[in-house]
Amino acid sequence: MPKNPSFELNGALLSRSQVLVLKPLDETALSTLLDRAEQLTGHRLPLDDDARRALIAMADGDGRYLLDMAEQLQALPDTGKPLDTTALAHHVQQRAPLYDKAPESHYNLISALHESMRGSDPDAALYWLARMLDGGEDSLYVARRLVRFANEDVGIADPHAIQQALAAWDVYERLGSPEGELVIAQAVGHLATAPKSIAVYRGLNAARRSARNTGSLMPPAHVLNAPTRLMKDLGYGKDYQYDPDTADGFSGADYFPGAMDRETYYKPTRHGYEARITEHLRHRAASRARRQPG
Repeated sequence: MPKNPSFELNGALLSRSQVLVLKPLDETALSTLLDRAEQLTGHRLPLDDDARRALIAMADGDGRYLLDMAEQLQALPDTGKPLDTTALAHHVQQRAPLYDKAPESHYNLISALHESMRGSDPDAALYWLARMLDGGEDSLYVARRLVRFANEDVGIADPHAIQQALAAWDVYERLGSPEGELVIAQAVGHLATAPKSIAVYRGLNAARRSARNTGSLMPPAHVLNAPTRLMKDLGYGKDYQYDPDTADGFSGADYFPGAMDRETYYKPTRHGYEARITEHLRHRAASRARRQPG
């Protein structure tokens, strides 16, 4: 299996090397290779036109494998009748799809699956899933990546997405292959067709930047417990309001540190369930502004 030198060599060696990218041969190149092999041996392969095209497709871009199959066919007894596709399949074995779970192929295919789901293309996503499963990929690895995708790329736009991904993981662990692969495919379909949002992901990153910049500011006194007399005297818990017990379930209190201006980190999209959240937060912001002193 060819290796990607950027994974195998350090930068110093790579900068002094000439890198050649080996790509699969296309149909035209494979056909030319087959013609040359026949010219060299002086014998035409005993195949009809459909079987000849099928033989090239079975090589899956691998010229060496094509020549191996041609050699097998050349060794068959001459019956005077060309083989059709059914007879061809009987005499030669189709090459397994190229897939290496360790280096580049592994990451290329999981990337293709992720991007297909991000692009809301369930057909392409199912294709790449099938390529991975048929290539021997660990189904639990795929399940774990689906959980990550549900959190990172779907988010609150579809709150059920994470449940679907976790359910797929759980069901596969109970059923195993091949039955459990269907529930993974179901989760792929759900995630690919779900509305997408990275609003929480962006909000967390923005909040972390603020947290690093503001140091160790204390929480506002009204949210602090006051189990001792001294803490009460210091104002802990003063003017605390229990939101669920207010008239409309919202006190409008400020929960940021007193020495910090209010920030907006979570900016929901108009996609899926977040459209409702956008309206809800807009209403809450207006209500909070009305209740602030001054």
